Amino acid sequence: MLSSQLIERPCRCLLIGNYGVGNIGDEALKAYFLGAFPEIEWTVVSAAPERGNEVPRLPFGLRSFFRPWMRTLLAIARSDAVVFGGGSLFTDSESVFACVLWWWHALVCRIFRKRLLMAFQGVGPFRTSCGKRLARSTFRSAAFVSVRDSASLRGVQSWNLRTTPVLTFDPVFAYFATRKPLPSSKKILSIIPRGNSNDAFFTEFGIALKQTFHEVRILLMQPSALECSIAEKIKAATSTPSVIVSLLSAEQLLEEISMSSQVISQRYHGALAALAVGIPVTIVPQTSSDKLWELREMQHDPEGLWELDALAKKGEEGLRRAMIH
Repeated sequence: MLSSQLIERPCRCLLIGNYGVGNIGDEALKAYFLGAFPEIEWTVVSAAPERGNEVPRLPFGLRSFFRPWMRTLLAIARSDAVVFGGGSLFTDSESVFACVLWWWHALVCRIFRKRLLMAFQGVGPFRTSCGKRLARSTFRSAAFVSVRDSASLRGVQSWNLRTTPVLTFDPVFAYFATRKPLPSSKKILSIIPRGNSNDAFFTEFGIALKQTFHEVRILLMQPSALECSIAEKIKAATSTPSVIVSLLSAEQLLEEISMSSQVISQRYHGALAALAVGIPVTIVPQTSSDKLWELREMQHDPEGLWELDALAKKGEEGLRRAMIH
């Protein structure tokens, strides 16, 4: 039952995620939350706040203390609930810093006695016990938990949560699936690397190059210095005409995928886009139990793949109920 306070005004929710860092997948997730729940009055925590409804991350380092983070504290105080929205926020596969950062935000929200809602989360893998402990502490304090893959579900089920976790799927999939392949006279190989792409990724690239392509397009979903360096390494490894494309939006990602003949991806939303559009894709996991590994397993079950939209809707309705409770 809605309280009289929530009937008088829209429900206010703070949305926390890896937004504002130039990652196309995370920006697509942010757009999903803002569009799928128009009844919610959102404030977004971003690394690079731009719009009036965006506030900076809480201070976590010397330079960040000089940002207007008091606005963030005010937004937390005014919120009815805090949503950690999608993505793999709690993993230390690249750095334990990520786990510390999001645990810190959750801790401050808990100090303000706000309900934590963990939505469409990919959890792990973990290299360190510290990262895992911080994730467990945060999820155990949450009033609602939904995870986007069965590996994450198995992980959080062992943490004695205060709520039953919901198995859902990445909600961006339905948006990607509205696109169809574009006819092209050119045979194009699209490569989607990470800043820490491993030997397995380059092995798959070498295998693909045994075929004949007119062009290799290297798509950067988060064009950091490391990712740009990997892109240059890929470009130097082939005599096929190649171009590096720094993606600016999910729409541009879909356009590039749609005109591809084949895709090799070590980024989750790049692989997800190829699967949704129906382009042949080689998915290269970083570990044997990460989100890319599970997505690759789904690849072999086309009927099951299209049932994922129903799972995403289940997660959406569960979150909606949790926000207005």
